[in-house]
Amino acid sequence: MVKTLYKLSPSDPVRGIDVVRIGVALIILMHPLHGYFHAENIPAFGNFLSSLGYPFGLQLAWTVLLVQTASSLALIFNRWVIPACWGHICVIVFGLVHVHYPNGWYVVGAGQGGMEWGFILLVCLLGVLRAYWPRKLAATA
Repeated sequence: MVKTLYKLSPSDPVRGIDVVRIGVALIILMHPLHGYFHAENIPAFGNFLSSLGYPFGLQLAWTVLLVQTASSLALIFNRWVIPACWGHICVIVFGLVHVHYPNGWYVVGAGQGGMEWGFILLVCLLGVLRAYWPRKLAATA
């Protein structure tokens, strides 16, 4: 038994990717839910986006919250998984570039507010995206 542990294949990769899909969706869903319950912070987020040079900062802030909500719910209910992954990937890449990159790699420990947690979410979403990406049809002979 011990000799074969190093060459095991997943026994149920579908259930495994379901755990990642739902887990990531729940984690990300906490961001817009916090925004909805603390709506007084949304104008500050909009001002931050405007300070980066983006037009319509407040509207963009609301768009981010709505994209995160819709994408998370789509992932939880296993609907529109590919567009939902892309929605989250866009938001996460934006956050990594504009918020977390200046703080370095580590979230805690050797640094604070860094990229590692966002990078983990990004990799999980890319894995889910790959799992749901349509396969090419086998060539018929």
